[in-house]
Amino acid sequence: MHPVQDEAALRRDLAAAYRLAAHFQWDDTIYTHFSVRLPGAEPRFLINPFGMMFEEIRASDLIVVDMHGKVIGDSPCNVAGFTIHSAVHMGRDDAHCVIHTHTLAGMAVAALDEGLLQLNQISAEFHGNLGYHDYEGIALDLGERERIVASLGQHPALILRHHGLLTVGATVADAFYTMFYLNRACEIQQAVLGMNPHPRLIPEALSAHAERQFAKAVGERQILWQAWLRKLERLDPSYKE
Repeated sequence: MHPVQDEAALRRDLAAAYRLAAHFQWDDTIYTHFSVRLPGAEPRFLINPFGMMFEEIRASDLIVVDMHGKVIGDSPCNVAGFTIHSAVHMGRDDAHCVIHTHTLAGMAVAALDEGLLQLNQISAEFHGNLGYHDYEGIALDLGERERIVASLGQHPALILRHHGLLTVGATVADAFYTMFYLNRACEIQQAVLGMNPHPRLIPEALSAHAERQFAKAVGERQILWQAWLRKLERLDPSYKE
């Protein structure tokens, strides 16, 4: 069970996720979004204001949005970002953090009929833990929200076909960890298929075995998150402002 974080701590963690994503080159200019649910009776979440680059975002820049799309403050919120993030926050009580990316590798795998292949140890972590959502155009239709939630199910990750990747977690650390390794699995697949269109796959039973091994080490995500925060302190600590 993770301790409940106050708004200030959530702002720092989410801003850190944006800065780290820029460092890992996951950003898509001013597009794609990360969000985290705020504590309290009224359902609200923090998200990036539309128009800022990931490398610029500070804790104080994040805006508060309710589940009806009302922004508390003067900064704008991207409509497609609201559709996707509000859908998951409304549909999954445990999805406190939602991360969505348009990385090259993620979008490449999202364009394949077979999706993510069992090619390596990293992809094995997603064996049975990955949903798929068919493309419906730019996410401007609020009616798509229930279909996004249905496609995600109880999985920690979702491939949005022809679009990108999405991960969820009880904390920013959990969702970021999942995105890091989902994207890495996609990068490996992109590299492997560029070498051989008929690669050797991990046998089903071994993928299932490796996934169970990964499930026993979820506590390590918080250790890794602290290591990433130390890296960010060395790179640029202004994210906390």
